Amino acid sequence: EVQLVESGGGLVQAGGSLRLSCAASGFTFDDYAIGWFRQAPGKEREGVSCISSSDGSTYYVDSVKGRFTISSDNAKNTVYLQMNSLKPEDTAVYYCAADPDIVTMSGFSYGVSYWGKGTLVTVSS
Repeated sequence: EVQLVESGGGLVQAGGSLRLSCAASGFTFDDYAIGWFRQAPGKEREGVSCISSSDGSTYYVDSVKGRFTISSDNAKNTVYLQMNSLKPEDTAVYYCAADPDIVTMSGFSYGVSYWGKGTLVTVSS
């Protein structure tokens, strides 16, 4: 059974930092791209960042470039999203996703293969 379990969300003041974790199981981690999406209240889900577990290539949307860093620990089958300089507009439920195709993942398609249940990030002003 495929599982993606997010953790690390919480409440933080603007300018602060959080690190999200996504623990993956049930598939060959090295063969997949892992990504983060987010959905703010009343808004559509949007892609944030992703990483290829095979070659480490990373992708970011413009709104988080320079503030967020994605990384992967293949030994632990875990992907991290370090979020710095957080803004109130970063408030959202953050979802981990996995897909064997980096093109699908880097395009932040809703059609990725697997989703986690999400973790809430709230940034207060």
